[in-house]
Amino acid sequence: MSGREQGRRRAAFFDVDNTVMRGASIYHFARGLAARDLFTTRDLLRFAWGQTVFRVGGSERPDHINAAREAALAFVAGHRVDDLVDLCEEIYDESMSSRVWEGAVRLVRRHLEAGERVWLVTATPVELAAILSRRLGLDGALGTVAETVDGVYTGRLIGDLMHGPAKADAVRALAEREDLDLAECSAYSDSCNDLPLLTAVGRPNAVNPDDALRRRALARGWPVHEFRRHRAALRVGVPAAAAGALAGGLAVGALRRTRRG
Repeated sequence: MSGREQGRRRAAFFDVDNTVMRGASIYHFARGLAARDLFTTRDLLRFAWGQTVFRVGGSERPDHINAAREAALAFVAGHRVDDLVDLCEEIYDESMSSRVWEGAVRLVRRHLEAGERVWLVTATPVELAAILSRRLGLDGALGTVAETVDGVYTGRLIGDLMHGPAKADAVRALAEREDLDLAECSAYSDSCNDLPLLTAVGRPNAVNPDDALRRRALARGWPVHEFRRHRAALRVGVPAAAAGALAGGLAVGALRRTRRG
């Protein structure tokens, strides 16, 4: 097997939130929709709470999963897919592109320059993940799939959230289709929730890791990549993205009150 052929059997899989970009990508999208009056401040706060419940402590309780499912779908139901994809493009340029970690871009480029393929693997809706992937010049994205009927979101999922074991299952299925050698592949994540993904490949990496993942990575000798300048400021009980969501929701509410006044 030539070096080029061997390279095409290798791939890298990147989580998105706090791995490729700072904060929760889906929240920044939701906030962009709220700023365009496409849903309410109350919806934004409920969404932020659902994400908080889902992420704190890496809980896998069914009620927490259901809360995250509902929060992820509430604000897209009834909207046309084409309209939201266009808005995704706008919101990415407006408030998300500047949040991509430069260090993560360097890691991505290292794999691409080696002739390897790169995918995002994220709980973010696949339409948004696909935009991130395209803007970064990647091969594709595996994300949560929302059901549509006649080009309109129904508010239901097809399958499960792309989270935890579901990420590992999706990567294994992709490897089967694309003839990838997972033992030679890499994966990157910030969260202990992604241990199934990280242990499914031969080259796991921790990026801006939570404490549980940091301990696991150090114990197993996995590379640890730290892109945050002030890590101590992020070590709080509620994830920084969720705290930002609450503050952002209040800011949107205040802006609306100012407009009405």
